Amino acid sequence: MRIGLVGWGVETKSAYEYFGGSHSYVIGNEEPRSDFPNGENIEIHYIDQARQPGLVGNVSDLSYLDFYDNCDLVIFQGAARKNLELKFPADHDFWQKAKTGLDIFFEKSPTKNIIGITGTKGKGTTTSLTAELLSATGLDVRLGGNIGIPVLQMLDTLTPDSWVVLELSNFQLYKFNYSPHIAINLMIIPEHIDEWHKTMKDYVDAKRNLSAHQTSSDISIFLPSNEYSRANAESSPGKLIPYTEPPGAFINNTGFVEIDHQQIIHSSKVGLIGKHNLQNICAALTAAWQIKNAPEIYQQVITNFKGLEHRLQFIREVNGVKYYDDSFGTIPNTAQVALDAFDQPKVVILGGHDKGNDWTELIERLKQEDVKHIVLIGSITFRLLKEMESAGLDMHKVSFRENGNSWTMLSIIDTVNKEASAGDIVLLSTGASSFGLFEDYKDRGRQFAQVVNSLKPA
Repeated sequence: MRIGLVGWGVETKSAYEYFGGSHSYVIGNEEPRSDFPNGENIEIHYIDQARQPGLVGNVSDLSYLDFYDNCDLVIFQGAARKNLELKFPADHDFWQKAKTGLDIFFEKSPTKNIIGITGTKGKGTTTSLTAELLSATGLDVRLGGNIGIPVLQMLDTLTPDSWVVLELSNFQLYKFNYSPHIAINLMIIPEHIDEWHKTMKDYVDAKRNLSAHQTSSDISIFLPSNEYSRANAESSPGKLIPYTEPPGAFINNTGFVEIDHQQIIHSSKVGLIGKHNLQNICAALTAAWQIKNAPEIYQQVITNFKGLEHRLQFIREVNGVKYYDDSFGTIPNTAQVALDAFDQPKVVILGGHDKGNDWTELIERLKQEDVKHIVLIGSITFRLLKEMESAGLDMHKVSFRENGNSWTMLSIIDTVNKEASAGDIVLLSTGASSFGLFEDYKDRGRQFAQVVNSLKPA
């Protein structure tokens, strides 16, 4: 069989491993890569020029997609679909042989016990916590999607009794024709608008597929205070369950996380930091409760679960200053949420690649007294300086460089430490993508942790 792979990322790499070396392959990618596979049965095509910083799946040169006519099957990275739609009209026979790895997983999975989680933020935390809650009860649980194991790699180890918990992005769900048995629709707010999705409707509609293909025997969980979450859940013909209010898990008037008239844990005892994470806990608990009622086990898991890397992750305390890595947050709303997670005075590192998001609300939040200082980085610097000044923010508490991309993490931390004192929080929560200064949010977070861990106490 001749297999085409569009994009060379986690999904297509796992497809290459899943189908094996007995087939011939055509690989097309937006840029050259050092990790392309070698072999006489492998044909590789790419754009022979540097790709502009930003999301994959949005280049103008589509010549790397010219070579799939003779393929029997084409597997594409979810983010490549917009380029493919430009190259191949909807009635083109290309689409008769094109799938994602997620399509293949849903078609071939021996278990229908699949939980899918989507939303703008909180997906990774909620997905990981849901998997941990269920694992602690003794179930056979696999974690996959955007985190954990690539879905095709887990196929051969699943049984009909296994449970699979998947974090699913808008790229994966765009025009996706399957839905999991349990769908968790988290808060949806604007992201990737104008970069990949041209409209908010396109973005929301992509995520609707998490619930839209369910049956009457399935379950759709949603955040009732978020109109997009509610509307997407209501596309399901299955059972609808809200979280943050009964009959789902919620915080009662005494501060306990409660579900089904049982108090599971007091909100002050949870391992996760920030009020927003109480919502994620309620979402995960609501899903787990539909499978097993295990209050004591769930209490222990929620107490000990500290979250994921780069999501309000405590790095270290030096000279009375606590350093937190929230590099995963790449839109202004996430920086606002991170600021609200702490009562102490804060020095915040903001900025990066300008995705065109609205910073109005965050700038108003930055005017509050608990924000002691702001270090601006990245290509968005001068846009933010202009908007901050127009909004009346005290510009004496802003540090920046003429070239916003001339910072290193060492120089950023040096600047931060001139402003921070004992009792303060230093917060890497940029509200923007990392392009221009760092490889990705993980690289940004790792460099932050590396420099902070190298600091010498006074």
